[in-house]
Amino acid sequence: MTPELALQAIGWPLDDDGQPAVAEWREALLQHPDARPVRVIEQHRSGYVVADGPDTGFTVESLPEWQRPPSYKKGGVPPEQRAAVGDWVLIEPATGKDQIVALLPRRSAIKRGAAGEHYRQQLIAANVDTVFVVCGLDADFNPRRIERYLLLVQGSGAEPVVVLTKSDQVDDVPGSLAALVELAAQDIAVRAVNARDPDSVAALKPWLRPGRTAVLVGSSGAGKSTLTNTLLGIERMKTGEVRESDARGRHTTTHRALIPLPTGACLIDTPGMRELKPTGEEDVAENFSDVEALAAECRFRDCRHLKEPGCAVRAAIEGGRLDPQRFANYLKLGDEVAGAADRLAHRRAQSVDKKAPGKPPTGKPDNRNGKR
Repeated sequence: MTPELALQAIGWPLDDDGQPAVAEWREALLQHPDARPVRVIEQHRSGYVVADGPDTGFTVESLPEWQRPPSYKKGGVPPEQRAAVGDWVLIEPATGKDQIVALLPRRSAIKRGAAGEHYRQQLIAANVDTVFVVCGLDADFNPRRIERYLLLVQGSGAEPVVVLTKSDQVDDVPGSLAALVELAAQDIAVRAVNARDPDSVAALKPWLRPGRTAVLVGSSGAGKSTLTNTLLGIERMKTGEVRESDARGRHTTTHRALIPLPTGACLIDTPGMRELKPTGEEDVAENFSDVEALAAECRFRDCRHLKEPGCAVRAAIEGGRLDPQRFANYLKLGDEVAGAADRLAHRRAQSVDKKAPGKPPTGKPDNRNGKR
């Protein structure tokens, strides 16, 4: 296999002339003539594992600024601007170990707000074509959580697909699909599968063609690792039983990893995520277009959808055309996104303020004109 074909086997897009299909990538290669592209397949606290083909993997040194906190006096880089699983980077030979010299522009990025009081973004995966939002059809089935995942995915540049696992363990699969009927109006595909059955999992093959990359997201115990094993055809990923009380599982996947599939596609498996905070960059209206369409029919433009006369939203809820829990989630997510957007704007303003030339250090007196 030639180096070009090996790269293509792990998602490197080529045009008809055999050149990188992304113009910015061609420019980056010209700026670093001694470098070669590789893809990040694992990210650890101590560094990165990269690959230049489907059967390779080796560690590399990261850029020095990636190893510093953003507040470091010599300049650090926010976590979301460092390489993550799925990213393409350029490496050059260095003493003892190859070193990353550039991060190529991303075609897509899946992010969430990181846990904690301070605003930070956490990158889940980069350069993916499809996001499989995985949810079990057992006691873990939760349409509101699916809506939250879709809020984070849409606008990322990747296509969301809802995958409902454990279809062999429940009797009313059509009932669960009916609970997600609003997704069909948004052209979001929903597939119910038995994650252990290759014939059932074959329903996902349209999104796993050669050269494509997909990422699995979902809570622990949803069946992501089982699904990965079935797609691979081998028991590679560790799996575990779920608790009977709430159908939740332990974290059998401990870190994100990119895995080539027999179909020629690549799959990124991720640990289960218990907390899904918005980044502030999401568009709630896009994810709840049905609610937005109803709100546009209200008599008053500033209708709060409480007890106002002529409220089309309340009429839809009372008439059984809008799930009240979906509307409540619409309001909740809207508040969360607005709050995150305020924190994001504040962080950006602080960043600009730090870079402003001639500004006296914060907390010290300004001695101009003898003033303190």
